Amino acid sequence: QVQLQESGPGLLKPSQTLSLTCTVSGDSITTSSYYWSWIRQPPGKGLEWIGYIAFSGNTYYNPSLKSRTSISRDTSKNQFTLQLSSVTPEDTAVYYCARGLRRYCSGYVCYPSLVREADFGSWGQGTQVTVSS
Repeated sequence: QVQLQESGPGLLKPSQTLSLTCTVSGDSITTSSYYWSWIRQPPGKGLEWIGYIAFSGNTYYNPSLKSRTSISRDTSKNQFTLQLSSVTPEDTAVYYCARGLRRYCSGYVCYPSLVREADFGSWGQGTQVTVSS
């Protein structure tokens, strides 16, 4: 049974860089065919896919966030990490990591409108991130 656990600071000031880590147990993040996503849900809004790192290590991003986003991994720790730079209060959300099989990108062009909550079989419990001065 795969388990995912998010960790990182819960409170940031505007212009800082958000850094969250997802620790995975019960499966390797290099297991073929899986994509390891970061997803967020702002208060009162729906889920927003941020991007994913594939089993191969390739990374893919939501075009609306791409300029500020970096996803990386540490295979020795079975972790993957989200960095979101220059945060504003609009980045306040619950952030989730999740595992899925579907691809949303053609080459490096991604289509967030294809993302469905049901695509992800395993989720972390989520971590609240608040951006406030």
